[in-house]
Amino acid sequence: MFMAKTRTGGRILIDNLVAQGCDRIFCVPGESYLAALDALHDTPAIDLIICRQEGGVAYMAEADGKMTGRPGIAFVTRGPGATNASIGVHVAMQDSTPMILFIGDVARADRDREGFQEVDFSAMFGPLCKWVARIDEAARIPEYVARAYSTAISGRPGPVVLALPEDMLRDEVEAVDRPLVCSPPQAADALAMTTLMDLLKDACAPVAIVGGAGWDAGAAHYFTEFAERIGLPVAAAFRRQDAVPNSSSVYAGNLGYGPHPKLVQRVKEADLLLVVGARLGEATTDGYTLITPDHPGQTLVHVHPDPAELGRVYRTDLPICADPHEFSEFAADWEDDVIDFSAGAEAHLEWLEWSSARPRENVALDLGQVVMHMREALPADSIICNGAGNFSGWWHRYWHYAALPSQLAPTNGSMGYGMPAAVAASLRFPDRQAICVAGDGDFLMNGQELATAIRYGSDLLVLVVDNGSYGTIRMHQERDYPARISGTGLTNPDFAALARAYGAWAETVERTEDFAAALGRAQSEKGVRLLHLKTDVEYITAATTISKLRENKKG
Repeated sequence: MFMAKTRTGGRILIDNLVAQGCDRIFCVPGESYLAALDALHDTPAIDLIICRQEGGVAYMAEADGKMTGRPGIAFVTRGPGATNASIGVHVAMQDSTPMILFIGDVARADRDREGFQEVDFSAMFGPLCKWVARIDEAARIPEYVARAYSTAISGRPGPVVLALPEDMLRDEVEAVDRPLVCSPPQAADALAMTTLMDLLKDACAPVAIVGGAGWDAGAAHYFTEFAERIGLPVAAAFRRQDAVPNSSSVYAGNLGYGPHPKLVQRVKEADLLLVVGARLGEATTDGYTLITPDHPGQTLVHVHPDPAELGRVYRTDLPICADPHEFSEFAADWEDDVIDFSAGAEAHLEWLEWSSARPRENVALDLGQVVMHMREALPADSIICNGAGNFSGWWHRYWHYAALPSQLAPTNGSMGYGMPAAVAASLRFPDRQAICVAGDGDFLMNGQELATAIRYGSDLLVLVVDNGSYGTIRMHQERDYPARISGTGLTNPDFAALARAYGAWAETVERTEDFAAALGRAQSEKGVRLLHLKTDVEYITAATTISKLRENKKG
């Protein structure tokens, strides 16, 4: 039974995080929440991870929320700390990830005077999160924390921001703690399921697109079982490639940037689209063109846990407001008489061929072969963590993702995500291989979190793909303004030497034939290992070169 007793606001806050099942907090310390830090000193139930920049804090918390399904918890100070952390809040919002950002704030009496590092957090974070609030009464902390958890995990999961006035955290008051908050189950309506099965019976070329809000291991298991039973091709939404095991006999590949042309054609020709969890955002739909908002000639069944998403952008023929896990289990148990489709097996074979890299001629370090070597040498359930950049395309295409979670990547295309996410993954799943894959520009946005990885004994592999360029922008630049390079060239450090300075093991690789041995040496080591992969910017993606881009523009 939760009893009222006199405690500081900081103690009440930490006690209520423990009550909600919080076992890890990511932070950069600040004087604005010293009372909470003091309470953590006596709270062994929570592992406090001290990071090196607030962007890393927020990314780690967001990644932790992705992996657990419970809100990842971040603490930062006001002003500069909050603005640095805002990038992770944006990721959590667009990725539908439960997360709570606590921000130490100015004292209540100083509010609205533009005090030291003061920011109007409601105005700043309002468009970036599901709910933003300020706790002015310590006795109400349990109420706010419980509501924050409920908001973050319910409907379409997402981030919550709570501001904590520093003097409020020092107040000593009585407060009644709140019990564990759980998201209420949202089962699919039986009539809607009957309608869906009737639509499937009448369909000639159905395709499923899965992954997103509320997707978990249960959804992956049951939906795979359902799709395999009827031969339904399953495509993953952008950067949701671990939504179903890629070994599934009906897995058809991923949508987003650089998808398999045959999958694109399959989606265009589909007469029935079953979308579960995904929002059908800009990346998944290639700028709302692969599937248009009105999608003439196609029937759209959209399953999503938040009613506000159903019909928000797309004309939805059959909206089903349900948790993806509940829906998928219902579908797997449904005694249907849907005639098996052969398309699932056909699509999977097409994807297998597409995801097998062939050597490229005259390439000193062929990233396609790098990924193929990794597939042979590393555990299938390795967790691939990456930020934004063309480098990620090789792993998106050629890596075979396994157990959920095995892909941590921001759908909002945020750079600097891979390193912090890999640290979070190594701490959450110490028995699995966490791998950060980063471009040179991408890595240096949060490479300082190597220090965090070393401090907490992370066992992780880092691959820095160095082509001396902001490659994605260079690619667009060459398409629109060929040979007029401006703003995209980089001068880089010796990444292997930099990693060794942090205390990691490191090597540089410049040739394809040297990679397998270098990877073997890395795997024989413990702790943080970094491979600096020096590549030629000419080979800008897995599918094209800068020379070809220039030729296409001339043509």
